[in-house]
Amino acid sequence: MNALNVTDYMQTLGLQAKTASALMARAPAAIKNKALKALARLLREQTDALQTDNARDLERAIAAGLEAPMVDRLRLTPKVLETCAQGCEQLAAMPDVIGEIIGMKQQPSGIRVGQMRVPIGVFGMIYESRPNVTIEAASLSIKSGNACILRGGSEAIDSNKALARLVQQALAEAGLPQEAVQLVQTTDREAVGQLIAMPAFVDVIIPRGGKGLIERISRDAKVPVIKHLDGNCHTYVDDPCDIALAVRVTDNAKTSKYSPCNATESLLVARGVAAEFLPQIGAIFAAKGVEMRCDAEAAQILRSNQPLTPAGQAPVAIESGAIAAPQIVEAVESDWSEEYLAPVISIKVVAGLDEAIAHINHYSSHHTDAILTTHHVHAQRFLREVDSSSVMVNTSTRFADGFEYGLGAEIGISTDKFHARGPVGIEGLTSLKYVVLGEGEVRG
Repeated sequence: MNALNVTDYMQTLGLQAKTASALMARAPAAIKNKALKALARLLREQTDALQTDNARDLERAIAAGLEAPMVDRLRLTPKVLETCAQGCEQLAAMPDVIGEIIGMKQQPSGIRVGQMRVPIGVFGMIYESRPNVTIEAASLSIKSGNACILRGGSEAIDSNKALARLVQQALAEAGLPQEAVQLVQTTDREAVGQLIAMPAFVDVIIPRGGKGLIERISRDAKVPVIKHLDGNCHTYVDDPCDIALAVRVTDNAKTSKYSPCNATESLLVARGVAAEFLPQIGAIFAAKGVEMRCDAEAAQILRSNQPLTPAGQAPVAIESGAIAAPQIVEAVESDWSEEYLAPVISIKVVAGLDEAIAHINHYSSHHTDAILTTHHVHAQRFLREVDSSSVMVNTSTRFADGFEYGLGAEIGISTDKFHARGPVGIEGLTSLKYVVLGEGEVRG
């Protein structure tokens, strides 16, 4: 497809989306919920067929040498598809926020002023890898009364096309316009440039992918962007804390999955508990093949609790807390701000809460950060002072996901401080307009 054809194609998608958005904005809640339930049913009915389409994407990714965590992002396992289906059903069961009026107050003049929640209109979604995002974006778009144009990555084109067909089938079953959710069918990169520069048709752009992609879109977009650049998430183990809890939560935060943006990439440990905590979590990381990039103090504690392996040799077998030396690496400055998306974690011993908060606010990407503590005041200070979109106490950063926040699904994480912050669900895809009610009042 040449540049001229791409331009014409994207303009057509934009016009169709704009037309569909007006119909979606006035669609009754029951009809939108019917579409969501139909989509959940279709996902379950077509699980085997979807995996066949997904297999073609996986084969190309492996042949192209894509790293294992990135390949993992592409997989549409029965569990992933069931989660998507449940997300659709959760959304269908949630109250419809469109049209709700909040904050209605009577003014001295006699008029009453409030705000009504309305759809944004049309959003463009640009994402890499994860084909499940097609369903998450589509389902949230339907529930929030918007239309959307979806542009997935070329590595997942077969999976995305198959999922988009199911979405349009569900819309048709419910009597809603199929153009309310459109997938860009070309992998031509020019389509992205066109999508982010169509203010006549697109009201907001939501990128979800690597830092390079998001930086490009933030730089070149001619419409507002809801974004986060990366996910350098921290877990801070406080003094005092429940050591067993801290070990369990930290392990989950790092190793349950390496590829999501909510995986912990940096571990901070208060000096008062480091000698007890680090050998325990270090043994777990070593057993799972996690490379630990440590400051001098953390490295000394870890190495003093395990037999050293001569440089250049393979790691030794793990025995009751022993850690093979090659898995402990001296951290460099860039490690404190790195999003690894891999079995690698940076580890630093800090004096206590003040140093931990200062470190996080300096190096964090403001995505998700957690404190593990038994000190109530420390927990409250961490919640107030850490400047991130999600801040947690005594739980895993891996919960920073819309399915876990009760949003039904999430279309991405926003680290912006305007409009939407944190996981973007239904309300993040709406705006507020003022409504004014009167009984004949006139302004003097």
